[in-house]
This record gives sequence, C-alpha cells and structure tokens, in this order.
Amino acid sequence: MAKRLNKATGPTKTLTTHIGKLSFHHGFAKGYPTKETVEKLYEERDFQRACQAYLWGLPAVAFAQMQYGQATFGAGNGVLAEILGFDDRLGILTPNATTPYYLAFADLSGGPTVIELPAGVRGGTLDAWQRNLPDAEKPARYLILGPNQNAPADVAGCEVRRSQTFNIMMGLRITTTDPQERNAQLEKLRVYPYAQRENPPAIQIVSPKGKKWPGIPERGMGYWKRLNEVIQREPVEERDRLFHEMLKPLGIEKGKPFAPNARQKRILTEAALVGEAMAKANTFERRFAGMMYRPDSRWHYALQLDADNPDEFWNLLDQRSAWFYEAYSAAPSMAPKRPGASSAYLGAYQDKRGNWLDGGKSYRLRVPANAPMKLFWSVTLYDVDTRSLFVNKQRIADKSSRMDLKKNADGSVDIYCGPKVPKGFESNWIPTVAGRNWFSYFRLYEPTQPYFDRSWPLGDFEAVKLEARRRKKKK
Repeated sequence: MAKRLNKATGPTKTLTTHIGKLSFHHGFAKGYPTKETVEKLYEERDFQRACQAYLWGLPAVAFAQMQYGQATFGAGNGVLAEILGFDDRLGILTPNATTPYYLAFADLSGGPTVIELPAGVRGGTLDAWQRNLPDAEKPARYLILGPNQNAPADVAGCEVRRSQTFNIMMGLRITTTDPQERNAQLEKLRVYPYAQRENPPAIQIVSPKGKKWPGIPERGMGYWKRLNEVIQREPVEERDRLFHEMLKPLGIEKGKPFAPNARQKRILTEAALVGEAMAKANTFERRFAGMMYRPDSRWHYALQLDADNPDEFWNLLDQRSAWFYEAYSAAPSMAPKRPGASSAYLGAYQDKRGNWLDGGKSYRLRVPANAPMKLFWSVTLYDVDTRSLFVNKQRIADKSSRMDLKKNADGSVDIYCGPKVPKGFESNWIPTVAGRNWFSYFRLYEPTQPYFDRSWPLGDFEAVKLEARRRKKKK
C-alpha cells in the first residue's frame, strides 16, 4: 500500500485492485473509504450487478422480443405466426432450416386460454421465462391458467395446466412434407380465450412473407427495455427476488416507470456490452462438466438440461445463460436421455484444431454412415452476430439427409462449408462469407441408441484448401 497524509482526516493508504486504486483512512482494515473511493465502489457495484442481470434475463428478454417482433407483422395474441422461408427465420435464434415453424402468443392476464393441439403435430407451450409447461405436448385440448387463477367450474374435455407467468407461447413443428396434410392439421388447431369456448374462432395465420422482423434481442438500452417489460407484467418469483433488488439502483423496479437517469443509462449501456461479451464466452467456450459429446470431438451438447429433472436447469445460471444466448425454448424433449419422439442438438464453434470457425475459410464435415436417427439429420450454420441463419447470397444455411447429397463409397457424407465451391460436391456445399464467424448445430430427429451411448463418431469441421475454380477465357 502507498501511504500519504491527508490533513483533514489523517493518513490514508491506497489499495491496488483490478478496478483501480482504492483509498482508506488509516488503511483498509482499520479505516473508512475516502469519498472518491465510495463513489467508485458504488459505480462498480451497480455495473457488476447489471452484467449479472444481463445473463439472468436472457430467456425472458428473448421471449419478450419474439413476442414484440411477431406483433409487428400482425401475429398478436392468439394469432398463429407461420415461419416458412429462409428470410422469415432470420427473426428467430438458431432456427432449423428444414421444417416450418408455427408460433402463437397468448396473454392470460384477462383469463385462461384454451389450446387445442390436433393429432399429427409436435407442440409445446412455454411461459415468459421459456420454461416448458409439463405434459402439454401431446394432442389434446388444454386449459391454461395464469398465476393465481382458479380453474372454472366447467373444464369438461380439457386438460388443465398452469403457467407461472401471464404470457405464454405455443409452438408447433410439423414434420410432414405434404402441404395438404399440413393444412389439414392446421385447420384443427385452436388458440382462444376460455370465455369463447362456446363458439371458438378459427385460427388466424399470418406470415412475415420474407420481410425483416425484429425477433432477435436488441443490444444496448433496448435489452433493458424488454427486461423491464417482463418485470412489470409478470409475478416476482422467490428465486428471482435478489435480482429484482439488484436492478432497483439501476432504475428497473416493478410498479415504477423505467426512466433511467444519465448515470443509470451509462452503466446499463456498458453493462449490456460487457454482459453480452460474457455471454459469448460462456456460450461459445462452455466450461461445464459433461458438455462434450465425445472426448475425441469438438461437438458440445448444446442444451445441458436434465430431461429427468428439468426444473433444476433454471437454477443453473451459467448453463441456462449459455443456451438462451444462442437459442430459443428449452424442453426435456430437446435434451433426451433415451430414444423416443425427441430431437438431439449438438453445437460446434471450433474446428478440429481448436480454432474458431471462420467464414473466410473452407471446412469439411464428415457425417458417418448410419446416423443414429429415425427421421433425418441436419447440419445448420449460424452467424455469431445474430445467432440466426448464416446469410449468403445463395440463401443456403443447411444440409440434411432429406436432400439429394453426394455420398462417399462407405455411405458417409462430406459437408463443405466455406466461400469457395467444392468441385464435385456442389450439392453438399454451405456457402460462407469472409469477415464473419459462424457456428453450427447438428440435429438428430428421433435419435436412436448409438447417439446416447456415443458410439457414433460424428467428425469435426476440418480446415481444407480448395482449388480455385478456373474462369473461362472470353473469346
């Protein structure tokens, strides 16, 4: 410690820390902090709290942003958003590029909502923190109650489920490739207030139709605006009370308008930047036990949710932050432990040598024969910036076993990713663009036992050099 004399208060000693120098009258252990040090410590306290609140709020902010974004193209409460084309999916975090999405939000604050899931579809309902409502995925007529809402007297023919939040989202994934069969299933879908049960309206379906819509969480103050919306409209849960207390000095408090002063804005703006930087490190280089698919592989288990004990996931701040920074929704069927009607997700961020995946380089991914799935597999590329589909002029971000891909003699498939077209493997190519990093998900739909015992050796992305294509000379 450096020692100096202060005539008004006596000697002070300075302590050097990672946040700078801190001064105390009579030293750190024996004395009070100087006025300047008090101000610095409050500044640092609020900044650190804002960074952690950023990570905590990721699932709720993504939900609120998606809800806001869909409303911009007419998908308000009870209206089904149809997400089909490449550009439509750019409003969603890590969408698959193979099957259509159907999403509908509902607000339970005015009373219960009925959801009728028809046969032949895969569905599920999330609350505003993206927690899956248990046992609400099978075809049935569900009556969804909000917080502190009593079930009505007449619930005949309904399966009653309760949401811990007022805002919910129902999502469907239809795997059939027959348009007529898909339309027939959609006609039977219903989302309506319980008060309309005597004459339930037909489902209204809208689409962004290729227009850009703001479904990806915003940066800067936009992030805190969405978080404040969630705090204002949803109940405060016991495990979240400390985070609510941490946010009060930053101008975010339930029951009060969000009107941060200059100091609060400055802290929140920088914390959104540093918080996202922490989220990137936490997501793209996970440091959790048991995260790797195989010890000889760079593929991560993208969602580390225990399908047999899913509630525990919401107490794991780092694990849930890692998932929700890059993805949307979490359910036991997305992190299965055994074969069944589920989907498996593996994520890759580095090549075989441990280098970040780069849009300016070419890579080969070898998918071995006999992939462990009943339906199909797919490999999809995502932009690190948006965590949505990697955009290129070809509008190609994925390849799947449903496509006509060139196979090797042993039945394996080589997928090429990079800015150059691989000669002879044009059908297996996913174009990338220099100057942008990307990551990939490998999905298995209805995975089989070799996935779970990890006996199937999915390869890594290997950097390769491709020959430049010769241009034809002009005559």
